[in-house]
Amino acid sequence: MQQDGARYGRFGIIGLALVLSLQNNVVSAAPAGMILIPGGEFMMGSDKPMSRADERPAHPVRVDPFWMDATEVTNAEFKRFVDSTKYVTTAEIPPRMEDIMAQLPPGSAQPPAESLKAGSLVFAIPTGVEYWWKWVNGANWHHPEGPFSNIEGKDNYPVVQVSWLDAVAYAQWAGKRLPTEAEWEFAARGGLKGKTYIWGEEDPTQGKPKANIWQGEFPKKNLGADGHSGSSPVGFYAPNGYGLYDMAGNVWEWVHDYYRFDAYQIQAGKKAVVNPQGPKDSYDPDEPYIAKRTQRGGSFLCEEKSCASYRPSARMKASPDTGLLHTGFRCVISAQAVKSSVK
Repeated sequence: MQQDGARYGRFGIIGLALVLSLQNNVVSAAPAGMILIPGGEFMMGSDKPMSRADERPAHPVRVDPFWMDATEVTNAEFKRFVDSTKYVTTAEIPPRMEDIMAQLPPGSAQPPAESLKAGSLVFAIPTGVEYWWKWVNGANWHHPEGPFSNIEGKDNYPVVQVSWLDAVAYAQWAGKRLPTEAEWEFAARGGLKGKTYIWGEEDPTQGKPKANIWQGEFPKKNLGADGHSGSSPVGFYAPNGYGLYDMAGNVWEWVHDYYRFDAYQIQAGKKAVVNPQGPKDSYDPDEPYIAKRTQRGGSFLCEEKSCASYRPSARMKASPDTGLLHTGFRCVISAQAVKSSVK
């Protein structure tokens, strides 16, 4: 599971609204709530001083046009999926001891029986030297901080405590898919080339709040100067150049790709890859026994000194069965698939 963090539902297509598109003089179906991302070539990753090893080196990538959700999937949208399919999320199913042991180094002692109860990982401001992520029994998407919490009045907040498996299940039901890392980063940059942030180069602590991030000293003091000490409603902050909201901060977003810390090093010096699908397997030297999927975008827990992952090139990872208080997702549809659907 992430240190910072195949039950597929019924397939169906929802929310399609017909509009005219002049692109290539083709009339296409514009999925409701989605933005057409034009595609193109860009430098993926970053060689800037603040970038981490798994963001290096920057390398050329090309992606085809695609549609992307303008916002992260909300509690209300995920509820419609659950109500329609009776889907049960990963966090609502007690883990099996064999699955836990498979993610630990050989010879590790078995964890306590308490860990075999359904639950998920919740952030708690530490009062001493204890770690700030805690396993909480009963934490799941409709009880994000545990059984005594709920999402009442938060229909327009991003759904959290969903695993990669849950995100894939939702996407299939909605007739969509998770974006690749390349698609996600291209979209996050919003047409800006080589900029540190999705809005340009201005420090996020300067001027008007630009994203929902941690303000104060992480992890012990959150000033909440932007009015949010946790997640914020989707669309609260200004969109990027493509009209996408919360591509920096708020909650991390699952993407399609396996995570490899050296994925970009393997690609270094080669010609631009078209529509890369990511590595064929996962490797994280910090936890080599866990196959992980990648997350993008940073969250409300990101702060300059401890994380600074609200940059379009920043990467995070977690095992696909992990739910976290600061992790959600959004979906995409290939533009060609939408055109084909109305032929």
